[in-house]
Amino acid sequence: MQSTVNYLWHTDDLLGQGATASVYKARNKKSGELVAVKVFNTASYLRPREVQVREFEVLRKLNHQNIVKLFAVEETGGSRQKVLVMEYCSSGSLLSVLESPENAFGLPEEEFLVVLRCVARVNTLSGSKDRLPPKVSPRHEAVPGQRTSSPLSAVAGMNHLRENGIVHRDIKPGNILRLLGEEGQSIYKLTDFGAARELDDDEKFVSVYGTEEYLHPDMYERAVLRKPQQKTFGVTVDLWSIGVTLYHAATGSLPFIPYGGPRRNKEMMYRITTEKPAGAIAGTQKQENGPLEWSYTLPVTCRLSLGLQSQLVPILANILEVEQAKCWGFDQFFAETSDILQRVVVHVFSLSQAVLHHVYIHAHNTIAIFLEAVYEQTRVAPQHQKFLFEGHFWVLEPNLSAQHIAHTTASSPLTLLSTASETPMGLAFKDPAQDIPKFFPKVDLQADYTTAKSVLGAGYQALWLARTLLAGQELMLRGLHWCVETLQATCRRTLEVTRMALLFLSSSLGTERFSSVAGMTEMQELKKVTELRSRLRALAEALSRCSHSITESQTSLSNLRSELLKNRDQVHADRSVQQIQYCLDKMNLIYKQFKKSRMRPGLGYNEEQIHKLDKVNFSRLAKRLLLQLFQETCVQKYQTSLVTHGRWMREVHETRNHLRMVSCSVAAYNTEAQGAQEGLSQILDRVSHQLLQDRTKEAQVSPPLTAPYPSPALTDLVLQMQELCEEMKLLAFDLQDNNRVIEGLSWPPSAPDS
Repeated sequence: MQSTVNYLWHTDDLLGQGATASVYKARNKKSGELVAVKVFNTASYLRPREVQVREFEVLRKLNHQNIVKLFAVEETGGSRQKVLVMEYCSSGSLLSVLESPENAFGLPEEEFLVVLRCVARVNTLSGSKDRLPPKVSPRHEAVPGQRTSSPLSAVAGMNHLRENGIVHRDIKPGNILRLLGEEGQSIYKLTDFGAARELDDDEKFVSVYGTEEYLHPDMYERAVLRKPQQKTFGVTVDLWSIGVTLYHAATGSLPFIPYGGPRRNKEMMYRITTEKPAGAIAGTQKQENGPLEWSYTLPVTCRLSLGLQSQLVPILANILEVEQAKCWGFDQFFAETSDILQRVVVHVFSLSQAVLHHVYIHAHNTIAIFLEAVYEQTRVAPQHQKFLFEGHFWVLEPNLSAQHIAHTTASSPLTLLSTASETPMGLAFKDPAQDIPKFFPKVDLQADYTTAKSVLGAGYQALWLARTLLAGQELMLRGLHWCVETLQATCRRTLEVTRMALLFLSSSLGTERFSSVAGMTEMQELKKVTELRSRLRALAEALSRCSHSITESQTSLSNLRSELLKNRDQVHADRSVQQIQYCLDKMNLIYKQFKKSRMRPGLGYNEEQIHKLDKVNFSRLAKRLLLQLFQETCVQKYQTSLVTHGRWMREVHETRNHLRMVSCSVAAYNTEAQGAQEGLSQILDRVSHQLLQDRTKEAQVSPPLTAPYPSPALTDLVLQMQELCEEMKLLAFDLQDNNRVIEGLSWPPSAPDS
């Protein structure tokens, strides 16, 4: 046990160790509160006095939620070694998070955004030096779907250093500690200021510190390769380290990797970083003495959405620049990262492509800008974009604010419908089983641990992909179900309008009163009435065919709906994700034993036999997980679902176009029937008027001898004519109203004019 006046710790509780100090978990003697103590060794006192006290002074000056707090500076009792008493972060470091097999291919998107926010977000504290306003002013209103920062991550630790004129000089995942907040959220804090120093914007330094994989190439040349040079370094060297750290967090690997690794091939490491073309964010050498391969995008295994990648890659490209003249400054870096963090995420599932997109826009942007952003990711032009949300069409007016867009999640996105038929692409991914190592037959504790870690990482990637593929199938089926429901509703409304028109036409054409009228009219009018009635009969037959066609579409849609429901039941019953998780749990237990065993000098005979059995069981579980459950079950089901989805989408597309044609035909038939009905109505008006005139003349010329009233037959005929005339007018009005209804039946509906 060791202690200071107020704190106590055991040397077994080691949290970390460096060249000049060790960090232990300790307790306050009075309160029992957990803290971290940094105890400096003898080598630290060989440094100049100003270097020894620099870390104390820097930490005293800093006060920020994303920087580890300094509580006290004390001394041990016997040796009087200096001890820094600091905030204890119980969840390790960002490096330990990245070294966990769950994050072998990088952090999930939400966790990466937390890292980005805590490490680099711009702030608006007063008194900052040369602070540029962010490129886009933030909105403080509550916006649906907008990420809001907690008070614990409202400003960035890095920018706080910038405001205080401090360059860290050793930024890396191992120096970014993690703790959990009261609500279970991650909070990342910058630590280890042993290499930090105060520096004005235009001031330079010549001393070299840092961890070689994260060093700026100019510093790497002198510190690692030991080459003499007269270069000085400015505050922007931290930007290179931030770029490497962010790439590591996004992908799970370093951006610059020579053959054999950075530590074994230092000359090639330096060559990669200095020869990197402009815009490239990564470089690798896959063969000994082989060519360098450059990457301008994040790898396909990265779990960040393409929407976020498109925002992040330009930042990485501009801070991973060797030449100071080409590299961004801190102000632009903070402005650009702040721009990302102030954006709203709108989840959009392209139904025709079967791909989920994350669209990053500002809440105060117009919907027209959102539609353009959707086009950039989907290549579906704004005029061809139609959206469903929770089963209903969501009409987006281009001039409105993006605040009017519904609050979306990955499981409840906007569903994008394209008016053009496309072949579903689905999720692009790399098979995690590719390039994974195999166990050597002999027992090698370190090699076995490394192999188990790589295979387990591939297993966790397979789990993430399995969940994503299953969620994609659910979104495909749900979106198609909504399309079918909408088309069926269109069928019902169109069929109702068509049958109503048929009913009116049948009622008019079926009456026997036309024969009485025909017998009373002149030859020319009789011919006209006959032509109009023939045309109305033809229109009635055409509408009847339309009605039959709509009924057939209804039957086809009902069959498709039944297939969709059957497939949704199958997706819900799928247990492959649970089976993969079961295998991972078993593999994880073996991995933890390998991790524990590698620290031992060797194993006894019985322990070695158990170790060999564990390797066999681990390999068996990995084969079942990666080959049987993932490749042969998850991937094959997903590929089959894409083929089926494409067939169903074509059927929906054809039905939609067919219904549009039928609706147009019904509208045209109604318009023509309306004209014919108006023509008949005019003739009936004239006939009725002529009958009344003839009756009046007959009454005046030869009054009846036997009765003072007209004959009942003639009176009935006049009344029938008047009644029929009114019916024709009503029918024409109803047909006109039907046309207005049909005009509203287009699918998908058009957005209202701006």
